[in-house]
Amino acid sequence: MPSDSRHARQIARRQLIAQAVIAEGSLRIEDLTERFGISLMTAHRDVDELVSRGLFRKTRGVVSAAPTSLIESSDVYRATRQAREKKAIAEAAMRFVEPGQAIFLDDSTTVQQMAALLPAKVPLTAITNSLVLINELKEIRDLTLIGLGGQLYNWCNAFMGHITTSEIRRLRADTAFISMAAITDDIVFHQSPEMVETKRAMFDCAARRILLADNTKFERRALHRFAELTEFDVVIVDEATPIAHLSRMRSKGVNVIVAEGSPQA
Repeated sequence: MPSDSRHARQIARRQLIAQAVIAEGSLRIEDLTERFGISLMTAHRDVDELVSRGLFRKTRGVVSAAPTSLIESSDVYRATRQAREKKAIAEAAMRFVEPGQAIFLDDSTTVQQMAALLPAKVPLTAITNSLVLINELKEIRDLTLIGLGGQLYNWCNAFMGHITTSEIRRLRADTAFISMAAITDDIVFHQSPEMVETKRAMFDCAARRILLADNTKFERRALHRFAELTEFDVVIVDEATPIAHLSRMRSKGVNVIVAEGSPQA
């Protein structure tokens, strides 16, 4: 780039840093200095900017995008993971959407995959706290869009908090489509208590509750309990979900559907 394009170089470098962290899950900040030919001070400044936007977190000289049991990853990172599985699960979920319904759509990247499929089911009323979904759904004809306000959380591009849950509890929907961070001992968990509160309000205010869960959710742990799998009317998983999990859930009476067309284990 021309020498007078310092700001443009900075933006491009930060995009490359973001791509590298997303691809590898985490990187030492010292490694960024070698990879991008920048000083340690510049590397920290770039990382701090990305952290302030809710994309990553920085701990003890490491910048990380991957989730932990206490912290969920950003929606940008999650959108790059298990994309094929999430698409197949979203397609399977569409069989539970009928014209004329009102549906809750949470902010998860799996539920977001349903956006492109909704025009085939209009007229609909879609209710969501996801800023991403609000922007994707606003142009669909014959779809009534209700955007839930509240405090905007940058890391997930979603509105949460008591204002959001108060608005949800004033509504009643036919179906809630929900995805969570982790499934342990057939109980659904999430790292964020605000996320649990918001999704629980949707769960409580819908006549039917459907969980969308790719196979990696069974490998993760999170802190805050949401609900037992048996509390959902339907649990949709992908074909890479181990048979042991499927057999155990069905033995407990969980209504499990395996999405066709997702990658094999």
